[in-house]
Amino acid sequence: MNIYYFIFLPVIIAILYSVYIIFWLKKQHGGDEKMKEISSAIRLGAKAYLNRQYKTVAVVALIISIALYFAFGWLSVLGFLSGAFASALAGYIGMNIAVRSNNKTTEAAKKGLASALSLAFKAGSVTGFLVVALALLAVSLFYFLTGDIKVLISLSFGASLISVFARLGGGIYTKAADVGTDLVGKVESGIPEDDPRNPGVIADLVGDNVGDCAGMAADLFETYAVTLTAAILLGFLTIGITGIYFPLALAGVAILASVIGSFFVKLGKKQNIMNALYKGLVASLIISAVLFYPITKFYFPETYLPFYFSALIGLAVMVLMVLITDYYTAKKFRPVQSIAKASTSGHGTNIIMGLAVGMESTFLPIILISAEVLLSFWLAGLYGIAVSAMAMLSAAGMIVAIDSFGPITDNAGGIAEMTKQPEEVREITDSLDAVGNTTKAVTKGYAIASAGLATLVLFVVYTEELTAFVKNIEFKLQDPYVIVGLFLGAAIPFIFASIAMKAVGKTAGSVVKEVRRQFREIKGIMEGTAKPDYGVAVDIVTKASLKEMILPALIPIVAVLAVGLLLGAKALGGFLIGSLISGIFLAISMTSGGAAWDNAKKYIEAGNLGGKGSDTHKAAVTGDTVGDPYKDTAGPAINPLIEVMNIVALLIVKFLK
Repeated sequence: MNIYYFIFLPVIIAILYSVYIIFWLKKQHGGDEKMKEISSAIRLGAKAYLNRQYKTVAVVALIISIALYFAFGWLSVLGFLSGAFASALAGYIGMNIAVRSNNKTTEAAKKGLASALSLAFKAGSVTGFLVVALALLAVSLFYFLTGDIKVLISLSFGASLISVFARLGGGIYTKAADVGTDLVGKVESGIPEDDPRNPGVIADLVGDNVGDCAGMAADLFETYAVTLTAAILLGFLTIGITGIYFPLALAGVAILASVIGSFFVKLGKKQNIMNALYKGLVASLIISAVLFYPITKFYFPETYLPFYFSALIGLAVMVLMVLITDYYTAKKFRPVQSIAKASTSGHGTNIIMGLAVGMESTFLPIILISAEVLLSFWLAGLYGIAVSAMAMLSAAGMIVAIDSFGPITDNAGGIAEMTKQPEEVREITDSLDAVGNTTKAVTKGYAIASAGLATLVLFVVYTEELTAFVKNIEFKLQDPYVIVGLFLGAAIPFIFASIAMKAVGKTAGSVVKEVRRQFREIKGIMEGTAKPDYGVAVDIVTKASLKEMILPALIPIVAVLAVGLLLGAKALGGFLIGSLISGIFLAISMTSGGAAWDNAKKYIEAGNLGGKGSDTHKAAVTGDTVGDPYKDTAGPAINPLIEVMNIVALLIVKFLK
């Protein structure tokens, strides 16, 4: 069968189905005027933020494009801009659908849990399907039109750049708005979360979309495009043309599997929301496993089993990674409950236990990733690792759909609170929101593991490419340049995360000042007789987060250029491995630990250990405040950080000595 059928037919189906969902969503009822008004305010705030963000990124992209033109030519510039545009487009469309579906989810909750779940998931699936469809389309189309696989490195660089900015800017925005709003609203003034009297509440709801929807879309778009590119490059170097076509075909049929799998997302008799979402994910994986078999046999008729089993290992690791992350972040398991119990003795013990859980959560994922690398290597060599990584990303469409479900339901809960919907509606939106918090954590765990494997494959490609320009190069641990590179690389994720955390604290401080000012100067806010100025808070967070994202976003580019051009190829090799090792540990610890802190607070709010308003709850709120920038800003942004460093290293290989 022609390779074009494997690629473009699933892409067309995914895009057409997304368009169908968009038109279906337009017909759904948006609730009363108050609900529409709040949804409109969120939409305008999110749109204003993304427009400003992309204008800021465009300036950086222009400067990089000029450098790429003089170093590599116009084709490299075209690839870079294509990757950046496709990544930005996926996030932009997905976020626009999400902010138009929040009030409709609240309205659907009046009909029951099944209706609200169905609408929120369908809205999120638009982002999921567009991310994988546009990523595969961009990579495959660019390769077929140019016939140059090296240009795909520039395309991946463009996607990575957008991802770093989207993750950082969106992460700083969402957590600064969340922390600042909660500190003055819940902690100081004693008003509920998402209370319409809080001037920062719209900024907080906007943040859910620009961080967890647009940010995650750009993140997984980049990981998908980078992993596919790495598999293609390694496949060409080790196998030839078949090594290029095989990962493209796997990606194509996996998109089809995700679209079919989405129809399995349905509530069962037990009304378990998480199980309903997992049904769709499991169905996608099973269909992928079935479809991978004929594809593998088609491309490797004599030796198909090692490659097929490598793909199955990727699928299995993906399932186990989801289960491990779920264990460390869901309310019903020991880690979250241990943080909640620690809160009974105060704020300090909550922080200590939260940090401990975050550190503990790194061990099993690392064991899992190590096993995947060894097993797939034993089966099919270095290319087996690339196949396993690509298979692991085969469920990316469903994963992003499940992730985007989170901010939609979070917003729906906020709208229900602000418009004083009946208790039964609020209970439904709260239950959806609680699950959304876990799905976001699961997605981040999946993204980190995928990024780690993609980075490992990129490093292999780096070493292979290097031999063409630097003869007889070896990376030995007794070489001081390799050791220095390891140390420098391991330091980068820490300094990067530190700057991101400080940016959240600084921006949150601006929100705190503004909310306090409005409480002080606008008489009647607390009584509900006067309306807060939501727009000022939104504007403050937008400007501050965009300003704060520039420096950390440039770190991966500047660091690689400095190490590579000043210390040479050996030091840069050590640098890439050092950043991968420290980065994956730090990212998992931050994202899982932060989510565990958040759900420990929700566990107490559900009526356990004293419930809302108790001293235990206050301690849990403190932990959640610390965990917010951990899980939604610094932790997730480490994914694109380590990938963009490897991409830049591949770009400058020919300039190294």
